[in-house]
Amino acid sequence: MKNRINRAVITITNTAIFYIFTAVFNPVKSAAQQKKEEGRPNIIIIMADDLDSRQLSCYGGQNINTKNIDALAAQGLKFNQIITSEAMCIPTRASLFTGLYPLKHGAYQNHKPVYNSLKSVAHYLGDLGYKVGLTGKDHVTRPKSVFPFQIIQGFEPNCVAATDNYFLDSIKTFISQKDKPYCLFVMSINPHAPWTVGDPSEFDAGKLKLPQHWVDTKLTRKDFCRYLAEVRRLDNQVGDVMNLLKETGQDENTIVIFLGEQGPQFPGGKWTVWDNGAKSSMIVKWPGNVKPKTETDAIVQYEDITPTLIDIAGGRAVSGLDGRSFLKVITGKSDRHRDYAFLIHNNMPEGPAYPSRAIRDGNYKLINNLSFDSSYYIKYMMNTSKGTLAWTSWMKKAESNSQADFLTRRITNRPAVEFYDIRKDPYELNNLADIDEYKGMIKKYDTRLKKWMRQQGDRGAAMDTEFEKKY
Repeated sequence: MKNRINRAVITITNTAIFYIFTAVFNPVKSAAQQKKEEGRPNIIIIMADDLDSRQLSCYGGQNINTKNIDALAAQGLKFNQIITSEAMCIPTRASLFTGLYPLKHGAYQNHKPVYNSLKSVAHYLGDLGYKVGLTGKDHVTRPKSVFPFQIIQGFEPNCVAATDNYFLDSIKTFISQKDKPYCLFVMSINPHAPWTVGDPSEFDAGKLKLPQHWVDTKLTRKDFCRYLAEVRRLDNQVGDVMNLLKETGQDENTIVIFLGEQGPQFPGGKWTVWDNGAKSSMIVKWPGNVKPKTETDAIVQYEDITPTLIDIAGGRAVSGLDGRSFLKVITGKSDRHRDYAFLIHNNMPEGPAYPSRAIRDGNYKLINNLSFDSSYYIKYMMNTSKGTLAWTSWMKKAESNSQADFLTRRITNRPAVEFYDIRKDPYELNNLADIDEYKGMIKKYDTRLKKWMRQQGDRGAAMDTEFEKKY
């Protein structure tokens, strides 16, 4: 009995010594560390879904006044050259969260899962003391081991839902807890098809200014009104989130980043490497660190966002990521980031294989269509047996209208090589690939593109094959 008491006393003493040693020599959180953490900014990222960023009035759009997004731009930095590497939802979001190009994270076809051995922004910021939450569209939150977000109720998670009801109570609770700085992704489903929310009657179909690469039909204009109604809904959501920050007194210590994702589900937009699909929008508001009413032409890709968030949070650059921090651009210390943006498209399972690879800078874009001898087709919007699709009306008009014929053939039947002066021809309608004076430039861009493909382990057309969908 005496021996057992002695052993207990020794155990208690050793335990006490351990905790005293830990507290003195390895404190859980020093006063300096506590102050440093308290001074770090919160981060809210609001992301659209299939947004034609050219429609935003702060980006020159003439069909809708996006007053709340414009107000954000008036308080922050607007990026004019942010490019998604693959213009479809899952690859773009996986690149955003992992800092990797599609071939590296595995979701290089839509609905294809990422590799389950990866880490994401939820790990990186979590390790730096942030709580990382997500509300709304949750397509890329599986497997949980790769995307351990704290899921917050509030925004609609299903991008094809017929309604878009949302509430801010849970979000308010999440951001009001003072235990840690936070990073919250607010993932709207607007303006993703089926375009069933908002008020299309706000827009006069006959007065809308259509993108130059569209065929002008009555059905196209009707659909465009429905689409813009969801852009209005998106803009209202941005306003509600901004008001919530002000209401909770967090608007001065919170970075707000708005992202446009990829382009719209209209022909020649999403699911292409053209700029109407791949060129996005980004606005960064950071009081005291970002000069209001500024803009930059620095080339940035979605893969660069997670490394930048890590940098903002005080972390070190993560080895092996494709993205690089553009914090110096945000704070006005640099006006350059990338020399080139790289783009891929793999068409399956949205249609038959039709792979493309592209490279662009601020002046020119080169596109290699790897299956140019076949036809491009997207099952969701190019089935001409469906009279409700705008594409069906395009094809009908093309039977008797030469411009409509050009605009539809441009989409379905493409040459092996496309080369565009994207400064003079932002809708990529004038292919310069066969003009002798551009041959040397094309070779230069092609050499750089192929080098990137080798670095990525990209086997080209062989990557656009059937796969087993697993989440």
